[in-house]
Amino acid sequence: MKRWWIAASVAVSLTATLAAHGAPKQHAQAAPPPQGWTYDGPYGSLRWDKLNPAWRTCAIGHQQSPVDIRKVRIQKNLPPVQFHYLSGPMRLVNDGHTVRVTPPPGSYLQIGNTRYDLVEFHFHHPGEEVIAGQLSDMSIHFVHRSAEGKMAIVAVQLDEGSANAILAGLWEHLPKTVGASGETTLPLNPDGLLPANRAYWTYTGSLTEPPCTEGVQWYVLQQPITLSRWQLTAFAPLFPRNTRPAQPLHGRRIYTSQSAASPTTP
Repeated sequence: MKRWWIAASVAVSLTATLAAHGAPKQHAQAAPPPQGWTYDGPYGSLRWDKLNPAWRTCAIGHQQSPVDIRKVRIQKNLPPVQFHYLSGPMRLVNDGHTVRVTPPPGSYLQIGNTRYDLVEFHFHHPGEEVIAGQLSDMSIHFVHRSAEGKMAIVAVQLDEGSANAILAGLWEHLPKTVGASGETTLPLNPDGLLPANRAYWTYTGSLTEPPCTEGVQWYVLQQPITLSRWQLTAFAPLFPRNTRPAQPLHGRRIYTSQSAASPTTP
């Protein structure tokens, strides 16, 4: 099983040269990408707050995601995450940052007394969740929103191994260029992208892309699922690295749920 070691992101800064009479002359900066931001380089995650005033939270927020899940606390009364996902056709869009999949309406999860409707899910390579300093080969983020506008994101880790049947159906229509889209011809159920054991880590965080909105409740499922080498190599060249580095906890606590199988706590 291949694992990625997390590495510190290096910001790309512009250099300056001295011209005649000591007048500074800067090298020309590359034009901004059509999508407005990237994960690396002069428009990468270390500079998101400089690209748009509305994105200042990316730099000054104290509840940013992802985080390195190391020190967790067992919370005995955490409710289970109850998934109610429906089968149906899926629409895939390559937005230049990832491939986003829109399911038909009706899928939702229940946490306590709150229902969160499934809005979309998308993929990161390598995985964006950091578990004791390590990244999985890929990850999936299932984005949910309640009627009151609260957000809950479920993260699933993917490691190379056996093929996943739902991914196989999605990858048949994988859009490989920015702006391209595809739609599955057969109904698929996103429940097939979830592990059998639904134990989770949870913390309060943010979106992992601009505008880095905070107040998002994260549920990181502890058990990974697998994808085949072919399924991994089909996605990886499209997005060699679309992951944000781990962010400081700033005193936040990470809790772990109880399950029939003892959860692994890094």
